[in-house]
Amino acid sequence: MGADSTEIDREKLRSAIRRMGGEYLCYMLDDAIELLPPSKLVKLAGRYLDVKSLQASGSKHAGLLAEVKAFEKASHAGDYYESFNVNSKNYREVSGGTRAWIAECGRLFRRCVAATGKGNAEETCGAFEMLFALLQHIDEGMDDVVFFADEGGSWQVGVDWQKVLPAWFTCLSATVEPDEFARRAVDVVDRFVKYDRDKHLTAASRKASAAQRKALRERM
Repeated sequence: MGADSTEIDREKLRSAIRRMGGEYLCYMLDDAIELLPPSKLVKLAGRYLDVKSLQASGSKHAGLLAEVKAFEKASHAGDYYESFNVNSKNYREVSGGTRAWIAECGRLFRRCVAATGKGNAEETCGAFEMLFALLQHIDEGMDDVVFFADEGGSWQVGVDWQKVLPAWFTCLSATVEPDEFARRAVDVVDRFVKYDRDKHLTAASRKASAAQRKALRERM
């Protein structure tokens, strides 16, 4: 194995996993589901679940935009909303429904990033922006999508903005006129990551056309 390669000690990994909170175990498992090949996923799931009840019944992979629309619909229908009685001991806990929503939101953002530059830029951009709208809905104090025991907000979702925003800027640049690019880029950055405004708007500038960069400079 090369000097730059990383080999994980399985016992150290097991020990670290056992110290993790249930919330992060769920997120880690959700990522593992995406990474495992079908045969190994069946083997792993079969140790704990009835795999026959989990068999696919139709198309294995919905289109990205259709999948995000379904998530948006389920979110607003309250499918992920799960509350509990909050007290001084459990106010930092996260309900199962909220964990599921955060994990699915993260997975869909990763799908959007992976789709960037590979298909319909307008559809990918639309998928990104549906997810942004859900985060904004949470930030506006609406508590009908997810339940946070303590003061809630999109910051608790843990979006990887350093990957998400450059990918979205790429899609946005390919689909809108300069003034619209500048307006939407600044709006999203100021809404979610204003604390790192200059860094993210510089990233937007790198993904923009010459005319879009000019329009962006005028708004910065």
